[in-house]
Amino acid sequence: MLTNKRILITQCHDFMGPTLVDTFRRLGADVIASEPALNTPDAIEHLPTDLDAVVANLAIPAPRSPILDSTEDEWRETFSVLVDPLPRLVRRVVPGMIQRRGGKVLVMGSASALRGMRNASTYSAARGAQISFVQAAGVELARDGINLNIIAQNFVANPTYFPPEVQANPKFQARLDNEVPLGRLVSAEEDAQFAAYLCSDAANCFVGQVFPVCGGWVQR
Repeated sequence: MLTNKRILITQCHDFMGPTLVDTFRRLGADVIASEPALNTPDAIEHLPTDLDAVVANLAIPAPRSPILDSTEDEWRETFSVLVDPLPRLVRRVVPGMIQRRGGKVLVMGSASALRGMRNASTYSAARGAQISFVQAAGVELARDGINLNIIAQNFVANPTYFPPEVQANPKFQARLDNEVPLGRLVSAEEDAQFAAYLCSDAANCFVGQVFPVCGGWVQR
């Protein structure tokens, strides 16, 4: 599916990074695994530009502050990690993709932006900003052959938000049974396989799209 595709995956040790790297390599991609958070302008400068696809895997431990207790620092830090890298990444890699007449940019986002969550206003706002950026930039770049989309996920097994100790908690299991129609976590592999499809030549028709991967959680 991804044979000979040169693909950058950011924050490779966090969120969906480990499974994305393993899955994409198994599917034939030449993966460049970037480790650090991209929360400063100069963090982008070392990244390659000769790419077929970029997976913006951006993550931060989700602040759980009630809105009245949230702080300026919490807001700024969250946006610096989750939102600020997106236009920088696009400016870095898309010109080369346009020269080669095509490319993929996929954001690993969150379904927290698609419905209300208590004590998550900062995190949800940042994830919502990701979605708005993708929707606007995606339609702008479509005529240049660039497919910019986002996976809005929740209840997907990953080491940042659903590590084993969380999954083993009986209260979490009760929440899973109550809130997720699927009745289980989406596996990391299922999510990574879908991400691989969106980075492949089989997915050239999607632009500025938001794909919920959350076991039906966004339903009420």
